[in-house]
Amino acid sequence: MNHGFIKVAAAIPNVKVADCTANAESILKLIQKAVKKDVEIICFPELSITASTCGDLFHNQLLIDEAENSLTYLLEATRWLPIICLVGMPVRSGNQLVNAAVVFQSGSILAVFPKKYVVTDSHFIGSQKVQAKEVTLCGQVVPMGIDIVLIHNKVSFSAEISEDFLLLVPPSYAQSLAGSQLIFNLASSFEVIGKHEANCMTLIRQSARCAAGYVYTSAGFGESTTDLVFSGSCIIAENGSIIAEGERFLVSEQLLINDIDIERIAAERLKNDYFKQDFLWSKDNRCRYVSFELSNSKSFELTRTVPALPFVPAESVLDKRCREILNIQTNALATRIKHTGINKMVVGVSGGLDSTLALMVCVGVCYKLDIPRKNIIGITMPGFGTTTRTHTNAALLIEKVGATLLEINIKDACLQHFKDIGHPENKCDVTYQNTQARERTQILMDIANQVGGIMVGTGDMSELALGWTTYGGDHLSMYAVNAGVPKTLTRHLVKWIATNKGDNSLKSILLDIINTPISPELLPTDKANNSCQPTEELVGPYELHDFFLYYMLRFGFRPTKIYFLAQKAFAGKYEESTIKSWLKVFISRFFSQQFKRSCLPDGPRIGSIGLSPRGEWNMPSDASAELWLKDLENL
Repeated sequence: MNHGFIKVAAAIPNVKVADCTANAESILKLIQKAVKKDVEIICFPELSITASTCGDLFHNQLLIDEAENSLTYLLEATRWLPIICLVGMPVRSGNQLVNAAVVFQSGSILAVFPKKYVVTDSHFIGSQKVQAKEVTLCGQVVPMGIDIVLIHNKVSFSAEISEDFLLLVPPSYAQSLAGSQLIFNLASSFEVIGKHEANCMTLIRQSARCAAGYVYTSAGFGESTTDLVFSGSCIIAENGSIIAEGERFLVSEQLLINDIDIERIAAERLKNDYFKQDFLWSKDNRCRYVSFELSNSKSFELTRTVPALPFVPAESVLDKRCREILNIQTNALATRIKHTGINKMVVGVSGGLDSTLALMVCVGVCYKLDIPRKNIIGITMPGFGTTTRTHTNAALLIEKVGATLLEINIKDACLQHFKDIGHPENKCDVTYQNTQARERTQILMDIANQVGGIMVGTGDMSELALGWTTYGGDHLSMYAVNAGVPKTLTRHLVKWIATNKGDNSLKSILLDIINTPISPELLPTDKANNSCQPTEELVGPYELHDFFLYYMLRFGFRPTKIYFLAQKAFAGKYEESTIKSWLKVFISRFFSQQFKRSCLPDGPRIGSIGLSPRGEWNMPSDASAELWLKDLENL
């Protein structure tokens, strides 16, 4: 394992029906191939040593004996290999025949998992009818049952077979509650139209409900096609998402490799009350734990893809998710409008992404509650650093959506304030900048009072995480519609609005806003009227900070692991030293700026994490960042 990852493989050998020797050779070749790729656990299909379509041959003594002989061969051939293998085969237990998943490593059989669900006319018996708790196999006495969890100090796993995952109470439910973080399914599912899609949905749900990694591998080429066809389906899922899927209907063998994040699974379970309950199979029958060792490859390389923008939905669902997010924001503000009995919204529009999104949410509220758009008071407040581009876009946008436009220049008020507090007007320090932010907030609040409206906040979650907001300034509002939206997602939401709402002129304005460099515009512009305060040069790229924020809050990962993941996600875009430098900035700012998050205004939660102190993120304002910064020093 490395940074909490374990490398697993779903393997599909080419089989010959009832030819155990040939099948064992095919299985061995895939095991050896997997070892070279640093796989730690490999899973083969149901009855892979014999093939699953042997029919009444399963009642033949020779086939059963030869299956055991072939397992002995595999044990000997892998005696010096650390990899853990799961193969399917018929196992005789007294007078009973079991369809089993056999787990072995370095010449030793660790456990045998019998199939739970079998049809009435099956050649095998179901696990509930298995009398023995142990079985002698290849001269070894090993535990047998679906109540087994194989456990290591960093990972635990169990197995179920084929249709078992379709049961109302699958073995994997109880196994997961008992501690299994990985479930391996050895299947031989035949194909009919629509079945694969149904299986995928079931695997997604199963891995989510179990908060586990799920490795599924099903019989493929070589199985009898007398009446049925087996496509060879390989799927690796993790906590509700498919992270790897093989190609079906191949005539060649297949080895699907990916990494399961055990620490991510552990983090999910720590937050899930269901997994906090004590679990017993029954008063007299506890789960059985079997220990094993795990190889620790020094050459570990991450196989899985790490998205650089974890807050941004995949392209396939982006349209649906953007629509849903905007509905959440709109309904949240509409509910507050209805509750307060007011029908006017005041929003400061700067010509930047955040205020644009907030304004468009206000437009959505007007549509939803049948309020005239003139009841939105959009206010532009040019100051010392306002550029012509943002000022023009702000005014055009307010007019285009049909809101009421007000322009209030804040320069004179700020100069008077400098005079009042004895601050040189040419000293462009933090006081110079925050004076403008607080003046704008005062104007917005006062006009909201004046018109009997609500001041809608524009700040986003990324700014709150970094504390890139003026305390008592843009930090405040009467309702913060963007509080749950990170900066990287804001860009996609505005782009979605540009594509799906309004005419070409509105689209043109929105696209130009998207392409405008992010800046608070609080310092004087240069001679060409461009901003001298690019936010991402000062505080760091938002795509990096959003990445850090997601993995720190969502899963509680330590900085060294976040850095490891960021290297993979941003390979070729940022130097390793750059990632490390901005991660240090993120940690320092996140801890030091908690006091601003401890008194946030109300605002809707949008995704899996939030920063509201009222339940989503509770952290003392004086918590030390030292432990996290020291962990970063280990890199």
